[in-house]
Amino acid sequence: MGEAKFSQEPIDLNIPDNYVAWTLKHQKPLPPITWSNWWKELNTLSVAILILVPVISIYGVLNVPLCWQTAVWSFLYYFITGIGITAGYHRLWAHRSYNAARPLEYFLAMAGTGAVQGSIRWWSRGHRAHHRYTDTDLDPYDARRGFWYSHIGWMIFKPRIKPGVADVSDLSKSHVVRWQHRWYLQLIIGMGFILPTVVAGLGWGDWRGGFFYAGAARLCVVHHSTFCVNSLAHWIGETPFDDKHTPKDSFITALVTVGEGYHNFHHQFPVDYRNAIKWYQYDPTKWFIWACSKLGLARQLKTFPDNEVRKGQLTMQLKRLRETQESLKFAPDPNELPVISWESFQEQSAKRALVLIAGFIHDVSSFIDEHPGGRHLIAKHIGKDATTAFFGGVYDHSNAAHNWLSMMRVGVLSGGMQHGLDDKSVPPSQRLRIARYSELCLNSASTSWSEDEGILG
Repeated sequence: MGEAKFSQEPIDLNIPDNYVAWTLKHQKPLPPITWSNWWKELNTLSVAILILVPVISIYGVLNVPLCWQTAVWSFLYYFITGIGITAGYHRLWAHRSYNAARPLEYFLAMAGTGAVQGSIRWWSRGHRAHHRYTDTDLDPYDARRGFWYSHIGWMIFKPRIKPGVADVSDLSKSHVVRWQHRWYLQLIIGMGFILPTVVAGLGWGDWRGGFFYAGAARLCVVHHSTFCVNSLAHWIGETPFDDKHTPKDSFITALVTVGEGYHNFHHQFPVDYRNAIKWYQYDPTKWFIWACSKLGLARQLKTFPDNEVRKGQLTMQLKRLRETQESLKFAPDPNELPVISWESFQEQSAKRALVLIAGFIHDVSSFIDEHPGGRHLIAKHIGKDATTAFFGGVYDHSNAAHNWLSMMRVGVLSGGMQHGLDDKSVPPSQRLRIARYSELCLNSASTSWSEDEGILG
């Protein structure tokens, strides 16, 4: 493959601020794929690779015995070429999450080439577009179009809309990227098939096993392992940092993708060299990069500030608590309760079991026989103020008791409550409340602005 023209001027330098909307408005999409034209819309090279590699693998599995040395080598080479994509193509070149010494760059470039997924420059351009336009029509492997589209469909058929612009001018300055792009065809043959075959052949005489297992079968597995980052990582798992987009965190996906499964974190903090931030989470790519840093082969490992990471986690925790909060029933709003005089309270208490506690009138008719302390303790306070007894005079009631009692409120005593009981009027379940920004009582007169000239600090 000849060396393409590498521009060092950012391709997105002069795009409009409303680029996504502008592009969708002015770009004419290709005709929809139908039964009459589907064969014209195929990406021939991608289809050939995606079909031939599994066919060769299946033939080998059915006709060539697998010896244990070849099995070990196949797994090892799968891991090496997988690392070439995850630590090289992805975290080094696409996201620039660390700097690598020249020997490590060459190793990752060749290992990544063995995964046969395009050149570093081509792969990084598509991946940067994916991050910039996640879950939009300009996302090259838009997960909203379905699992199989994001897995392999985007490679099989020509895109209906050209993927959004993404700058890779920085990669044009890399000697290793330019070298790999220039010799890419020779490298995929050598690293994809010749090297795994020669190692098995010279090592233990299994030339055929080396080709079919360490070459073809290994390539088929590493293909779909990587493809799962675009598909599976957007479909299963949790969203501990943000649920605005489809990426999710999943241990299962991490196992399948050499550690790229904590995708929700990654899309929130793409410059971080880690995919998993906890020590026990499976991320061999992170461990590989860290080990290389200890050997002097990697440096300037980027991590997002822990304070900002925890903000993301807190936001989602609060959001889920808010959802739980909204699904529960709480005490009636005091402003919506009737105001009752002391005389009226006592008069109505003769007809039903009403008890006054902390300025609120409670109808305990349905609970009086269920009271754990016995009916008599409530009965003797009907028509009376039981505040002292309830708040520790007889028994210092639990949070559950306070919450349950608040649900029995039917009125407010005229004249308010006794001084010092303000904090007791709010049940424990409502003392810590998740409120939206729009619900907060904001002071319109801000003290953060004045007409005097100041200094930004």
